[in-house]
Amino acid sequence: MNTPPRAGTSTTNWLVRRVPRTDAPLRLYCFPHSGGSPGEYLRWSERLPQTEVWGVQAPGRGSRIAEQPLTAMADLVQTLLAEVRFQEPFVFFGHSLGALVAYETAHALRLRARAQPQSIVVSACTPPDRPRDRAAVSGLDDRALLAVIEQRYGGLPPEVTADRELWQLVLPYYRADFALFENYRYRSRPPLDVPLHVVGGDQDIPEPLLSQWARQTTGPFTLQTLSGGHFYFRNEPQGTQLLRHLDGILHPPALT
Repeated sequence: MNTPPRAGTSTTNWLVRRVPRTDAPLRLYCFPHSGGSPGEYLRWSERLPQTEVWGVQAPGRGSRIAEQPLTAMADLVQTLLAEVRFQEPFVFFGHSLGALVAYETAHALRLRARAQPQSIVVSACTPPDRPRDRAAVSGLDDRALLAVIEQRYGGLPPEVTADRELWQLVLPYYRADFALFENYRYRSRPPLDVPLHVVGGDQDIPEPLLSQWARQTTGPFTLQTLSGGHFYFRNEPQGTQLLRHLDGILHPPALT
């Protein structure tokens, strides 16, 4: 039986990091949002000095842009776990679609009797067992898909939308991520038993709906809302507030 490689080895393209901290007491693995890049989360390394921050980079993104994207959650998680072994102790952080991927990855680790995350932080994501009311967009033509990206995320950078070759290069992974979200089907299972921390913007998903994530764990549960919308942490002081909250989860003060 093949053993998945240890995180950080050169045998996997799934994981990227900006600042190596091999002696750090903890690792944070970040699962990006639809169409997102790990780079946005790797910048947190500078403000989480006691943590080695890793980004999960799926096929079709970043340096893997030439690879075929995966559009089914089961395929994504199975392939990830076949090629990666997360270095203990570790915490998962997922934003939006990335929260669902982190959640399903934790379930798959448990099913395989592999090490679980020390805790999971999910951000700006409807609980997995609740209905999703967004219309399917993955099958739209390129121009219509660009309009959806503009509406949901504020659009692609101007230098990308002005260059047809560039936006035709990045649209496939947005399309694949939208399909991943649209194809997702919740499967009822016993809840996880790890601490689950939920964060969201107060102008995005209603707090009563976010609170329903509590059903997904028998462990400790917390809910924190910050001022803002879906990408609340891109503004200040919310970005600093999130990282302070994250640091408290990653390195809780010792009890006296």
